[in-house]
Amino acid sequence: MKTAFKRFAVALGLVLIGTILTATARAECGSFPLGHKAAVVSPQSWRGAESSLASLLLVSEDSNNSIVGMWKFTLTAQGNTGPGAPPDGVPLDIGFTQWHSDGTEIINSGRPPQDGSICLGVWEKTGKSRYKFNHFATGYDTANAPSGIGNPTGPTHIVGDVMVSRDGKHYAGTFTLDAYDTSNTLIAHLVGVITATRITVRTPASSIF
Repeated sequence: MKTAFKRFAVALGLVLIGTILTATARAECGSFPLGHKAAVVSPQSWRGAESSLASLLLVSEDSNNSIVGMWKFTLTAQGNTGPGAPPDGVPLDIGFTQWHSDGTEIINSGRPPQDGSICLGVWEKTGKSRYKFNHFATGYDTANAPSGIGNPTGPTHIVGDVMVSRDGKHYAGTFTLDAYDTSNTLIAHLVGVITATRITVRTPASSIF
């Protein structure tokens, strides 16, 4: 009789545990529809006979895209020659950029908004922590400055290669900038280095302004 009671108690305990786990998995705040791919759960360690517990590691789909996020960037002239070329070390632009997980990128330049401060680009990963971007911008002159939008001056094409630091907080690399007039004639060719610092939800304004 005692043996039968013990078996019943064990069975009842397993049923209760199963019910609790099922209710937890179906909770509204933590539920995921079938086929959801927001994250991948991979085994971190498994001790087999030593332990009946497994430790799980949550791996994000963006784990290979360490450049994804918001950054403060600086474009600095370096290696330019010829008449009117900017000397090494002169900042050409300072602003903010966002790299998105879908391979697109957007820059809010330090240029006055009426002269064209928003420009767009795309990027791809080319190696371990290495990325290439292809960026286009439309500029305007200062004919109606400081309050009005100027006349179109033609497109600007910026390409570059950067590498993210091991801690993921910085990236650096090189860029080439070609500016054209409204007839698509090249009017300026600049090269230099680009550096950037990651912005997070904990970044204070005092560290970037």
